[in-house]
Amino acid sequence: MKKIIFLLSTLFIFSACKNAENNTEVTTDNPRQEFSIIIHGGAGTILKKNMSPEMETAYKQKLEEAIRVGYEILKNGGTSIDAVTKTINVMEDSPLFNAGKGAVFTHEETNEHDASIMDGKTLNAGASAGTTTVKNPIDLAKAVMEKSPHVMLSGKGADTFAKKQGLQIVEPNYFYTERRYKSLQNIKEKEQTELDHDTKVSFYDGDIKDSKFGTVGCAALDKNGNLAAGTSTGGMTNKRWGRIGDSPIIGAGTYANNNTCAVSSTGWGEYFIRGMIAYDISALMEYKNLSLKEAAQEVIQNKLTRLGGTGGIVAIDKNGNMVAEFNTAGMYRATINDKGELSIGIYKN
Repeated sequence: MKKIIFLLSTLFIFSACKNAENNTEVTTDNPRQEFSIIIHGGAGTILKKNMSPEMETAYKQKLEEAIRVGYEILKNGGTSIDAVTKTINVMEDSPLFNAGKGAVFTHEETNEHDASIMDGKTLNAGASAGTTTVKNPIDLAKAVMEKSPHVMLSGKGADTFAKKQGLQIVEPNYFYTERRYKSLQNIKEKEQTELDHDTKVSFYDGDIKDSKFGTVGCAALDKNGNLAAGTSTGGMTNKRWGRIGDSPIIGAGTYANNNTCAVSSTGWGEYFIRGMIAYDISALMEYKNLSLKEAAQEVIQNKLTRLGGTGGIVAIDKNGNMVAEFNTAGMYRATINDKGELSIGIYKN
């Protein structure tokens, strides 16, 4: 009998060791969320010492306002696509973020917008780049996905398509904000290109310095188990020659797949394109069976950092687990789960 017990114990220990070697989960996952949503408002040099209490409150209030719009849609049985779109609309309409109304200026002193959205159920996607008259670029990305045979439209053609689809069209001066214009002039004086997420211009009478006014994005899971993600941006301050970053690029700035996760990126776009950052997180989950947290950490803290890129992502997996991963000093972000539990963050810690 002792020999049998010894043999069974040995087999149990051997099996446990093999599970550890194979990174097999030995604990249960978090209970599946019926629905959940996560957003970002950009990642970069965001330091508490440079943020006035008033501006910190303003950002937190706008983040909460935006995410609660999506939360109510999901709570009432709406789709993840609608939740993502309507949530991003709120941030596009705010001058606090580099998207829509708060977009940065190009070298030619215009505002050019990029956006994308993806449906995790069908893998259908839509995107637009370089538009100048569409009030809410994420609406255009959604229209491209749902009402055209294409994935991306750009420039005047995209603006024309938006008008034909009945989207809200505005005069280009709608996007003008004084602080963005001052930022451009400062950069022109220095004769350099400066990323919107690391601007050294002091806005709001010095309330914020070395801060990020960036890309906005959202990822959501609805009650039907469908994932979606979307991203919208005004791009890079002082950009030239029709430069396009990662935000409208499916796989770089946005990706969603019901089998894995939904991701929205923010940061130095060229590096996110080279690394196909959003898709790579999904691929690690699909092909290496990593968790969302493990995949996001590997891609942002190792791959992106080694490439020399800065920024971050928000993501949600098929079980409603949410991650906000970034290698910068801060990222505007918020989450709500199916219990209505809200979390808002700005700084690294």
